[in-house]
Amino acid sequence: MKSTDNRREFIRKVAISGVGLGLTAKIADAKASIPAINDPIINIPEAKPAPDVPWVPRRAASWWGSIEDLQWPQKGVTDKIKRRAEGFAKANIDTAINFGFHMRFDFANYFGQLHGYFATVCEELHKHGIKFMDHYSCNHTVRPRGMDELKKLQAIQRHCVLLFNDENSARQAQYEGYKFDDICQVDIRTGARGYSPIYQVEPFCHNNPKFLDMHAKYLQRSMREAPIDGFEVDDMCNYAGLNVCNCKYCQDRFKKDYGQVVPPHTDKTFWGNITGDFAGGNYENPAFRDWLRMRSDIITEHVKMVKGIIGNKPLMTCVSSSGPMRLNALTLNLEHMASTLDFFMLENVGFNVKSVNWTVMDAEALHQKDIAQKRGSAPAMALSYTIYEKGAYLGWALSRFWGVGNWCSTLYGRLTSDPADRMDDYEVVDKWNTWEIKHSAMDFREGKDLVEVRLVNNNFCKDNGWRDADGKEQWDKVKAWSAALLKNNVGYRFVRSTELADANELNKEHTPLILDSIACVSDKQFNAISNYLAKGGIAWLALPFGTHDDKGFKRTSPLSEKLLASHYKNLVIVETATKADTLDKLITEKRFKPILKQVAGGSGWVARVRHYGNKPVIHFMNTTITAIPHPVLKDGQGNAVLKDMESKITDNNLRFEIDAKRLSLGNLTVRSPELEAQERRATVQQKNSLTTLSVNLSNINVYAVIG
Repeated sequence: MKSTDNRREFIRKVAISGVGLGLTAKIADAKASIPAINDPIINIPEAKPAPDVPWVPRRAASWWGSIEDLQWPQKGVTDKIKRRAEGFAKANIDTAINFGFHMRFDFANYFGQLHGYFATVCEELHKHGIKFMDHYSCNHTVRPRGMDELKKLQAIQRHCVLLFNDENSARQAQYEGYKFDDICQVDIRTGARGYSPIYQVEPFCHNNPKFLDMHAKYLQRSMREAPIDGFEVDDMCNYAGLNVCNCKYCQDRFKKDYGQVVPPHTDKTFWGNITGDFAGGNYENPAFRDWLRMRSDIITEHVKMVKGIIGNKPLMTCVSSSGPMRLNALTLNLEHMASTLDFFMLENVGFNVKSVNWTVMDAEALHQKDIAQKRGSAPAMALSYTIYEKGAYLGWALSRFWGVGNWCSTLYGRLTSDPADRMDDYEVVDKWNTWEIKHSAMDFREGKDLVEVRLVNNNFCKDNGWRDADGKEQWDKVKAWSAALLKNNVGYRFVRSTELADANELNKEHTPLILDSIACVSDKQFNAISNYLAKGGIAWLALPFGTHDDKGFKRTSPLSEKLLASHYKNLVIVETATKADTLDKLITEKRFKPILKQVAGGSGWVARVRHYGNKPVIHFMNTTITAIPHPVLKDGQGNAVLKDMESKITDNNLRFEIDAKRLSLGNLTVRSPELEAQERRATVQQKNSLTTLSVNLSNINVYAVIG
């Protein structure tokens, strides 16, 4: 067998049967439903049943570890565990997620102590009904190159417990007989070990069977030695960017799967104009597009291997973004991994003053939420970083506005030193969780968004590197629509590539379908859209459309010509949202009427309607929050830390006209953690088919809910 065949056979054994890896019968049974590694990678269709997860994270917080915790089982360590577990319980946290012991194989010499520590953490948390997830980078070892990199590491990467080999001992570092140097990614430019200056790490190759065997054996040991409830296996991507990997296993795979050879870095017909680790690549060359697909296949298979080992324990991976094209260079493709994951998370906002500009994340939040929902309504949550209590409030409020679970995490390790007033994670989120339980307990999994339009994001455009003449990618169009929809209080959801190819799914709803610059379209998608339009479906189309197929090859003539020639009654040609206020024009021309129309009060508040059972609830978020910076503390880029927030809105007496035929409201109460009294009423008046809603949001800076 060739090396690639050996690797695939190894992964297949892990993911399907566990043969040769000593897995228990229980875990082997749980893996029976894992797809074969060679199965095509597709999005999960709507009809996929919900993942069989034993529990759901709703109010999560980071459980930070420190280097002193490796002194387990010293009394000081175990006492701290008990004290913190009690604090997590008091703050109504249901899920604690390890943070700190991150670059996992840096701790290879201390796994006994680390797992013993985790076992005690689990024991104490479980007494309070709190679940514990491990969270670690599976494929990195810290290897700063030179004094400047070492100083940068120790200044802003302290959130990872830093216990790494020095330059000499690193050459002998190993686990289970595998030397780390031998399983690293190979730099295409130099042939040396790959390196990521983002985190000062040398990455292991996801395609190397020795690394995969090492990781598999580690996971088995971890589960034997600690009763961990779930795993977030991090960094399922390539942080060394386009410079890796040129190891023999990747060379063999590219040749076997795609009949191609990875060319030298100097070959501009393949690499284009390389301007950095994550910028470059000639998308006009189909071989380059195939190389990106191969890298995505490799990581997707690694995720499947992990799930095959952990069985029915929930699996999650870290994703800070799922939309833009730059993710291709990182090989970060959540849609390709989704079929194997049980939980979904989005790294939402940082802890500096820029985090108040949250609207730029709305598209990402709803996109990842849709990925989770298409995975059988899998649990989703947003991870928000903070230093202070008000930053935790912002993250908590956004999670409620988006209708997902909340993961609160401090991030003191991104500062050069800890502030004197440092608080634990349960302390910064305690107030908001407690208010939620007492005044507005809503299960995000029961919430159903009010959808007025469907916004299409077709990952074929991203995967094939399409941009328009102005350099805009399709995700830029999506973000522009998201901003317009948010500003006009229009409820929306995403339609992605698989649903776009399913005529039955498209025809289930009568809301307009937004097709802005869907350049790469498959034949199946075109047929489904044509069927939808032929049956009277509404679509807003901004050209180009179907200039390329799903593999990125240019069509002889664009599919838009066929659509336009059919003269579909409800096909509306519009200008792209990156060049015009297209939604405003549609509203002005009375081609579209939002359910909620603000007619009085200052601008800045945005509303999102969600039904919990049969009860409609309206969530309000402020888009004009002003950050109050900490007078001294700054992050590594020189941005001030967020200390507090206030609102720019002066007129908070809002009035809305609501289409009563599409939304029925009863008596409503205004609630917010910022209000001392929770008895403020909203006024609802109905006349014929029009409802007038009056709501006073005075003395509220960030978030309110009425229902």
